[in-house]
Amino acid sequence: MIKRLSPLASHPRYWLSGSPRGLGGGARQVGPVTYGERRRSSCAARAVEVTKIYGSGETAVRAVDGVSIEFERARFTAVMGPSGSGKSTLMHCMAGLDAPTSGHTFIGDEELGLLNDTRLTDLRRDRIGFVFQSFNLVPTLTAAENITLPADLVGSTVDRDWLNYLVSNLGIADRLSHRPSELSGGQQQRVACARALVRRPELIFADEPTGNLDSNASTGVLTFLRQAVRDHGHAVVMVTHDPKAAAYAERVVFLADGRIVGELLAPTSDAVLEQMKRLGA
Repeated sequence: MIKRLSPLASHPRYWLSGSPRGLGGGARQVGPVTYGERRRSSCAARAVEVTKIYGSGETAVRAVDGVSIEFERARFTAVMGPSGSGKSTLMHCMAGLDAPTSGHTFIGDEELGLLNDTRLTDLRRDRIGFVFQSFNLVPTLTAAENITLPADLVGSTVDRDWLNYLVSNLGIADRLSHRPSELSGGQQQRVACARALVRRPELIFADEPTGNLDSNASTGVLTFLRQAVRDHGHAVVMVTHDPKAAAYAERVVFLADGRIVGELLAPTSDAVLEQMKRLGA
């Protein structure tokens, strides 16, 4: 069943009455920690009343309209909505790739709007992994060099055991010496997945990661992302238009006209498709 969400309550288990951040003085005790402390410790990313407006005056477009939402640690969440619903814009704001017009975005307890460019770059590099529809691989580098690029740029050492685990599980161990032009689309996206996880980020943002892949390649990428959550505790937030892809997630959040309009827990592809039809997608 679709759970309807109020504008300030994207996840009722964590928002507290009277305080949109759940940190008010009325936070009640739950075991050894307060409700507010529990929410902070389990939250990988959150947005509070985020709005993003492009343009001005009569031509202004309100791409995101006062969204408050949380993405939990060690959970796979899909974000869906009709074209133009604001799902990619919301993800870009929450990942620090774009600045909201108003509101607040957080990675863990770190408010992105309070960081200068250097600290924001460091946070994205150290705590977030990105997987994009267009792969974003460097064409002149081999697959191995693309995977280790985030670490190489800052002169840090790659955990070779972890790297071997990633390329083995992604099925690209025999393609590491190849450049992107010598790889299939599915292989390029698996290289991008390995690059996103090579520094063990706490949070992975994936924007239409299966949009350019066939069904077999899509299954491999989605299975790996789900495994990253289940076996290694990463949080994955995936923007997708595909109900079958969304069914790999534990939670699906629906946007329409820049606002959250509902969520689905333990989704199936049929249930997701039905909700998308209701939204006119």
